[in-house]
Amino acid sequence: MSVYQAPAADMEFVVNELVGLAPIQALPGNEEVNAELLSSIIEEAGKFATGVLDPLNWPGDREGAKLENHVVTPAAGFTAAYKAFCDGGWGGLANDPRWGGQGLPHMFQALAAEMWNSSCMSFALCPMLTAGAIQAIKRHGSDGLKEIYLNKLVSGEWSGTMNLTEPQAGSDLSAVRAKAVPEGDHYRIFGTKIYITWGEHTMADNIVHLVLARTPDAPEGVKGISLFVVPKFLVNADGSIGERNDVKCVSIEEKLGIHASPTCVMAFGDDDGAIGYLVGAENRGLQYMFTMMNFARLEVGIEGVAISERSYQRAATFAKGRVQGRSIGLGSGDRVSIIHHPDVKRMLLTMKCQVEAMRALALQNCSYLDRALHHQDEAERTRYQSMFDLLTPVVKGWCTEQSIEITSMGIQVHGGMGFVEETGAAQYLRDARITPIYEGTTGIQANDLIGRKVATENGITAFQLIEQMRQTIEDLDEFKSHSGLSKIRDKFQISVEALEESVQWVVNTYPKDPQRASAGAVPLLKLFGTVCGGWMLARSAIIAKKGLDAESQKAKFYRGKLATSRFYAENILPLASVFNDQVVGGHKTVVALDESYF
Repeated sequence: MSVYQAPAADMEFVVNELVGLAPIQALPGNEEVNAELLSSIIEEAGKFATGVLDPLNWPGDREGAKLENHVVTPAAGFTAAYKAFCDGGWGGLANDPRWGGQGLPHMFQALAAEMWNSSCMSFALCPMLTAGAIQAIKRHGSDGLKEIYLNKLVSGEWSGTMNLTEPQAGSDLSAVRAKAVPEGDHYRIFGTKIYITWGEHTMADNIVHLVLARTPDAPEGVKGISLFVVPKFLVNADGSIGERNDVKCVSIEEKLGIHASPTCVMAFGDDDGAIGYLVGAENRGLQYMFTMMNFARLEVGIEGVAISERSYQRAATFAKGRVQGRSIGLGSGDRVSIIHHPDVKRMLLTMKCQVEAMRALALQNCSYLDRALHHQDEAERTRYQSMFDLLTPVVKGWCTEQSIEITSMGIQVHGGMGFVEETGAAQYLRDARITPIYEGTTGIQANDLIGRKVATENGITAFQLIEQMRQTIEDLDEFKSHSGLSKIRDKFQISVEALEESVQWVVNTYPKDPQRASAGAVPLLKLFGTVCGGWMLARSAIIAKKGLDAESQKAKFYRGKLATSRFYAENILPLASVFNDQVVGGHKTVVALDESYF
């Protein structure tokens, strides 16, 4: 089996040369952020991913988590790995130093998150949910809640969860029925929550559940939902662990993948009621939870990047070592490794170029988030927040959808061996399959994109993004004599025009006929992702060409970047025209058909 290796060269290229480290360094508190620190973090996180987490992935999938008497025991090695994770301070990379964090840019944390998820996604889900809980309490909790919980969550001594849906609700949170009965300075929580990732385990000393519930006089629908902190163990006045709260895991799901990550059904208040503490004001819980959810959506998009990278690495390693068949048209009868076959090269390039585009887009969006949170100018914060809001459903939806295709292609590279669990290739597809469902399905992300992010603001931010893409086209005009960049320019321009046409159609159509516009919501999301990925690689190609002209020591890397950028332009970007056709013309059959047809 191949061993995971962090794609350090590409990560450093994206941050230092493509997205740019300078704008992040200019933000308050980032004075010591530099390329050397970036390199050090990637190196050390890579060592942890390769040496500690990657060896757990396959056996953890085989063993899974076990539930007995309401206690979930993680797979072998997970508890020791979690302790090493906490001891290394990895959970606090981007958190406020006030609460024990290191205060680094979110972009740096995203790089580490990719490595955790590439090496062992089941493990990485635990600190990911904890990070989301930190965000929600930090932004919306009282000073008292912050003092009690943030230090322990940042250190990883306590982990966090997100308890949203219930058996009757699914993605429709307006149907949530969990009750919160006020009692002095706290509430008693009653109800059942499902699909709670790492909702119970023994790796951390305490588990801090963020729970959506309704107070007795709350209005119906989403306007009547409140958010509560419900710890597994109550916390004494001195901060020590107290008695067990009335919350327990009653079952864990048998799933297609991520077997080592327990997905729990949680029962609150089977006896006297679980004690919970209100976050913010009553009936504003969904607004607060979206802080956690939007963070999680970005992180799930990074999961899509990560699992795709790992699948690509395993497929490439296999292709280099698997001897089968003879070279086509090379005049030799010798048997060769399959990486010499054109179709295998095509598959590997299809995987590689998309992973690079996805990584770049995710990190670009993290850069927007860092600037939205910390830029000194309020107008600039607002502008970057709008860009982050626009691209978050794209990163989440597109990167996870592509992860299904990429991990499936990874199996195809292996041939029949890929269908055998022993090779490990199939696990990536099984694990990846949850990512387009987590934190809102692709359809939910697409409806958010088409409605809240495009139509509601008349496409203002989307057109601003397209204008930046047109600037890249102008930049490519300087290299018309270079056949590769000229081809990239032509293909990219066509794709940008397709995106612009679709956005304008949505702006014109959605207010009058949201049904017709929404029928093409997922194609619009995929169109955005495809073209944004092309934008990332078009800019990468320009940087690579300039580096080669300057006779950089990174010549081999830059030649590779030019190759993947051109392959993406010629083989992936043409899909933009197909998605555009689906957006502006594919709605008729969808809207016209009666449900009885199915």
